[in-house]
Amino acid sequence: MTYEGIRNWDEFDPARHPFPWDEDEETRLRELIREWVPPVLSGMAGWWQAEHWCERQVDAVIRERYGSWAWGWNWCYRHGGPVGSWVSGPSSVTTPDETATRAVAALLEWREWLERLAQRFTELAPPPHTCPEDRSWYLERACVRLVTHVLDSGAEAGWQGLASVVLTWFLTATGMGRAEAGQAVERAIGGRFKSWVNPGRTLIESVGEDLAADLTGHIPYPDHRQWADLEELHDHH
Repeated sequence: MTYEGIRNWDEFDPARHPFPWDEDEETRLRELIREWVPPVLSGMAGWWQAEHWCERQVDAVIRERYGSWAWGWNWCYRHGGPVGSWVSGPSSVTTPDETATRAVAALLEWREWLERLAQRFTELAPPPHTCPEDRSWYLERACVRLVTHVLDSGAEAGWQGLASVVLTWFLTATGMGRAEAGQAVERAIGGRFKSWVNPGRTLIESVGEDLAADLTGHIPYPDHRQWADLEELHDHH
């Protein structure tokens, strides 16, 4: 998966990538994974070579079987992703059964996260034909809530990369070109988000305001009375 591919929501959008999952499919995937777990692991003394090798084989099995959207099944929260069921080869590869259980749980966790994200995109998207002033408000609110969503996922080192990707996905899901969306997100964040550091509400809102103003030419008015009901709805989510 290339850098551009990762920022392409079409590659991950659950609506474009069906995921038929039942007991038989889970059994088959577990069987495939167990086949690639070495009977003897390397451990620290062997620089975890067997464990890393196993993770690469499991990754190949999952991505070949399910397609591009499954790329992030092992994007662990320790490395800026939203997945907690799988950490790394050295930490997650053990016995065949345990390894299969962790990999399946991680895949389902990633899929659920994508589906929830797609739902949030729909909830936060500006309505069609919205005027620039109102669109600015929608974009600022969406940015604040999506960055908060990333932080709530537990991502740690490099979380700002996931935030940048999610914001780019959102803008492209609303019809913007990937290059334009990516550039707008980079201008808005501007290096202000730091690894391992929770930016706080004020900074997140500042980034949201900059993004909205940059894309619409209008400064958002997040506290305007006419949006009170919608504000309460999204804050509840």
